[in-house]
Amino acid sequence: MSFTELGLAPELSRAVAEQGYETPTPIQMRAIPAVIAGRDVLAGAQTGTGKTAAFVLPMLQALSHGPAGRAPRALVLTPTRELAAQVAESARRYGRHMNTRICVVFGGVSIRPQIDALHAGCDLLVATPGRLLDLAGQRALELREVRQFVLDEADRMLDMGFIHAIRQVLKLLPDRRQNLMFSATYSDDIRDLATRLLRDPVTLEVAPRNAAADRVEQRVYRVAREQKRHLLAHLIREGGWHQVLIFTRTKHGANRLAEQLAGAGIATAAIHGNKSQNARVRALAEFKTGQTTALVATEVAARGLDIKALPFVVNYELPNVPEDYVHRIGRTARAGGAGCAISLVSPDEALQLKDIERLLRRPLPIATNPEFAVTAEQRPAHRAPAPPARAAQNRHEGSGNSRRRSFASERGRRAVYSRG
Repeated sequence: MSFTELGLAPELSRAVAEQGYETPTPIQMRAIPAVIAGRDVLAGAQTGTGKTAAFVLPMLQALSHGPAGRAPRALVLTPTRELAAQVAESARRYGRHMNTRICVVFGGVSIRPQIDALHAGCDLLVATPGRLLDLAGQRALELREVRQFVLDEADRMLDMGFIHAIRQVLKLLPDRRQNLMFSATYSDDIRDLATRLLRDPVTLEVAPRNAAADRVEQRVYRVAREQKRHLLAHLIREGGWHQVLIFTRTKHGANRLAEQLAGAGIATAAIHGNKSQNARVRALAEFKTGQTTALVATEVAARGLDIKALPFVVNYELPNVPEDYVHRIGRTARAGGAGCAISLVSPDEALQLKDIERLLRRPLPIATNPEFAVTAEQRPAHRAPAPPARAAQNRHEGSGNSRRRSFASERGRRAVYSRG
């Protein structure tokens, strides 16, 4: 089946083809016709399955038919800045042959240019909850014209404590609208939110509940906590890894590991909620272009990162919540590709490992540890200057306003480490 056969306009099908896509993914085949038909949708799909196009494409089509005013007629709410930027960029690529005005707003950057962009006119608005409410509170944004509303990464929204903000946003929207809700997992909280938000929805689920990406090779190394960084450095060097995304539980831990890997001669950057938006964008750009080999990230900061053909993901520390393991390893093996997810598990993480295996309904394979040297710590060759602290009102945007202890811990030092 082609994208045109799904009912998309020729301008959209042409833009999709120019991006190199010929055949819709399962979530796109099922969601796009439902959205075009005006139905509310509750969709569950693993990350990397093409869910962004599944709602962006039919939304762009609907926007091309209605009268354009200054206020947005479609709203996409995302949990993090990175995901908001990614969704907006996808909308711009798919809408390149249309006249749709697309705006994106999030915290961590100046609010003035965003106000100016909204005043110039906006059809599709992509936003994080905090900045959206800030703009509405300043009367710089009117949402009564919204006819389509998307709650993206709904499970992460709830995990980050955004349920109150979501309720505040819903009060600003008109009662008559189409609602689309996308979530990687279906918890009881998600189903409760869906019951209150959606009207007679089409329910779509293209992957088993809470299943990890099938094409991800998963491997566990049992190693003492104090030796993890040495084993990781060995795996990166001896394996010839050129791109690896590494997860830590805390911001301080991300900074610390980035410094240690840089001291071991591996070009490394850290990305987390305490980084300024410019620092995060720069670190991600250098990672994508190969200037940086390892990107160390917290769970929240990495949510929504769009990194094509990412070969390796490492759980330097297991997450406290087993569903997060699924999100993490889903950063590799995207869009049908292959990838490898490695977990470094210390004795004190045995319970977390059991919880993850219970969720996956199978044990994870244990790899034999290679011989690796335990060396004295070295200082990195270069330390970038610390970016200025963000305003307190934006601190929660993607920084982990979560019910988890790990997201509320040490603010961390604000620095990006790299090898010169």
